[in-house]
Amino acid sequence: MELRSVTYEQALPLVDALSSELTIRYGGGPASVADPSDFVPPYGRFFVVTVDGQDVACGGVRRLTDEIGEVKRMYVEPSARGRGLSRLVLSELVAFARSAGYRFLWLETGLRQPEAIALYESAGFAPIDKYGQYKDEPESRCYSLAL
Repeated sequence: MELRSVTYEQALPLVDALSSELTIRYGGGPASVADPSDFVPPYGRFFVVTVDGQDVACGGVRRLTDEIGEVKRMYVEPSARGRGLSRLVLSELVAFARSAGYRFLWLETGLRQPEAIALYESAGFAPIDKYGQYKDEPESRCYSLAL
């Protein structure tokens, strides 16, 4: 198993798989598009976990403000779930956010992703008011972790 920093473009197969899964869980609708430049150091970074030569998990941090980083595109391939890979990626994202000087790490997930909610809450993320594009989304849930 290898965890490495990659460009957003290198992780597109996993990001596309995440988008497909979210479409199934939530139905159609416009896909949220990320700007690859959001994940470029020093304020952003994207990570991938490779197992047996296959990329199976990913996640990134991008800058919201000088003090707030945001977790984006957390995903683990279904065949690789249950091995702690999401926790590994999340730990790396938290470590990166601290090293980038953020005071808080925010994220958004949805009610139809109970496994994600459980992960974030068990990692110490606390619910916050909805923000940005998620303010009016009834199924969105937003979280923050003080760094």
